[in-house]
Amino acid sequence: MWTRQHKQRNTGRLIIPTLCAAFLAYFGFHAYHGEYGIYSKYRLQARTANLEEQLAAVKARRADLEHRVALLHDGTLEKDMLDEQARKALNLSKPNEIIVMTPRKAD
Repeated sequence: MWTRQHKQRNTGRLIIPTLCAAFLAYFGFHAYHGEYGIYSKYRLQARTANLEEQLAAVKARRADLEHRVALLHDGTLEKDMLDEQARKALNLSKPNEIIVMTPRKAD
C-alpha cells in the first residue's frame, strides 16, 4: 500500500493577514485622502477662511456703496456728492479747478 505524505505549507496562514492588511491600507488611505477624508477637512477649512475674508471685503464695499447711494436720495441730497458724481460721469471740470490724477482702485 502506498501512502502519500503531505507537507503543510506556511503560505496558507499568511493569506488572511495579508488580505486584512491590504484592506486596512486601502481604507486608511481613502480615510485620509478621500473626498470626505481628513485632508479634505483641512482644505475645506482653509477655503472657508478665504471665502469669509472675501465676504468681509464685499460687505465693506457694499456698506460703502449703500452709504454713497443714501447721500443721493431725496431729502438728504448733498450737492457735493451730486456734483462729484456728475463730473465723474461726464468727465468735466470747471476752468478754475486743479485736477489731481490718482490711479484707479482695483475693484
